Amino acid sequence: MLDDEFNRQRARLVRDLADRADPFIKRRLLDLASRYEQPRKTKPLVLPPINVKEHLDRGSDG
Repeated sequence: MLDDEFNRQRARLVRDLADRADPFIKRRLLDLASRYEQPRKTKPLVLPPINVKEHLDRGSDG
C-alpha cells in the first residue's frame, strides 16, 4: 500500500535527521519516527441508516 511505503520512507528520513540532531531534538524526532512506524488503527466507516422510502414519500415537502 502506498501509505505504508510513505510511512516507512518518512520514518527513515526522520531517523536520519535524528542522527544529526542535538539530544533534545533527537528525542522528539525519534518519537515522531516511531509514530510513522506504528500500524494504523483504522475503523470502517459506519454510515447511519437512511429511510429512503420515508424520504421519497415526503416528496418535495422537506
